[in-house]
Amino acid sequence: MGIVQNADEQITTIYDYGSLKTPEQKTRFLELGEVWWWESNRIIPINVFLKQDWFLFKFCVKTMNSKDVEIKYGPQTSLKEMSMRRSKRRSITLVRRTN
Repeated sequence: MGIVQNADEQITTIYDYGSLKTPEQKTRFLELGEVWWWESNRIIPINVFLKQDWFLFKFCVKTMNSKDVEIKYGPQTSLKEMSMRRSKRRSITLVRRTN
C-alpha cells in the first residue's frame, strides 16, 4: 500500500507505506499525502508537487513491474501523460471584426 509516484506500461514506482518505521514517519506521510490529494490536481507526482517536504520519504520508493501491480484506489500519475497533455493544448486567436 502506498502512493503512486509514476506509472506507465512497463514500470510502476510507489512510495511504500509499509516501509515506514516510526509512527512519526507514518503520520507525516499521511499528512503530506492529504496535502497533495486536496491541493494538487493529482496529475503531478507527489514528489514533484511537495519537493523538499517529500524528500524525507525517498528511502521508501519501490519500483515494480506494472504487470504485477494492481491499483485499487486513487490516481495513477504518469510523467508521460503529463507531457502529452501539455502538448495538446490549443491556442485561440481573437480577431476583431471590422464592419
